[in-house]
Amino acid sequence: MSSADLAEPATGVLTLRVADVVRETADAVSLVLDAPELPYLPGQFLTLRIPGGGARCYSLASSPYTGEAPRVTVKKVPGGAGSGWVCEQVAAGDVLECLPPAGTFTPASLDEDVLLVAGGSGITPCLSIARSVLAAGTGTVTLVYANRDQDSVIFRDALRGLAAEYPDRFAVVHWLETLQGLPTRDALAALLRPLAAARTAYLCGPQPLMDGAEDILRAAGAAAVHRERYFSLSGDVFDAPAPVGSTVTVTAELYGQTHEAAGDESTPLLDALLAAGVPAPYSCREGACAACTCRVVEGEVTLRHNEVLDAEDLAEGYTLACQAVPVTDRIRVEY
Repeated sequence: MSSADLAEPATGVLTLRVADVVRETADAVSLVLDAPELPYLPGQFLTLRIPGGGARCYSLASSPYTGEAPRVTVKKVPGGAGSGWVCEQVAAGDVLECLPPAGTFTPASLDEDVLLVAGGSGITPCLSIARSVLAAGTGTVTLVYANRDQDSVIFRDALRGLAAEYPDRFAVVHWLETLQGLPTRDALAALLRPLAAARTAYLCGPQPLMDGAEDILRAAGAAAVHRERYFSLSGDVFDAPAPVGSTVTVTAELYGQTHEAAGDESTPLLDALLAAGVPAPYSCREGACAACTCRVVEGEVTLRHNEVLDAEDLAEGYTLACQAVPVTDRIRVEY
């Protein structure tokens, strides 16, 4: 089963009511959203507007295949404006503004065997993937989850429940620093190498953990390795796009419809499309999340900034609409 077999993506700024706030650990909460029809993929995130301007991206921990209400889970970061607001001030009944679910940290198939490596709050998208594979697919799931101590294990009871419900398809290996020390590369290698063969791996957590795990898994023959990148948004992605000129024509094939917008050589494709009322997908608007990825099928663009597309993606014509500016006077893209 493909994880893409869901309803058409939502577009535009969404307003979602908080149905409940669940305290997961002393410094982490889940916001349960009253949004039963929200279309999303396992492992995606929501971009929330925070008070005072700005936005933060938080992963969905729920699965779109289980009938549960969508929920995002946030761990408080010392000095973090967004996480502090979520963990200390947001209450049931509050209405949040957010962008549609986005992100590419999603399985292509729910029938593949997956290895999940998570650290701390990195469990959030990994749990969404695990729940989805187990509930709607045939794959097996092995989770390696690193935390400081037992009290900091987010979703401890949920993980126990999955292990009891799917004893032949789900296994979790906990790594607690208070008992085992920091997960060094040698220690990780001994743990991950036997799990790597023929599995697709998904990594989310502190960068040193992901760096070490990725090197080990690639060397050990993992089928593929995907990692979720943490990033901080430097601007307010909810701001209206800047005014655009009319020296460039941008045509976009989006959700089976053709849209046209006017722009100029200094305006990113995304801004031109949004200014024309086109519901083009986006999230970070900084070239860091891949939510706005599209393929250039006519014309030429140049990227101002890119943290997610590799050389193979670029060679196939993929670009990031939020960072792509026209080189030619006609651009055609497909989403």
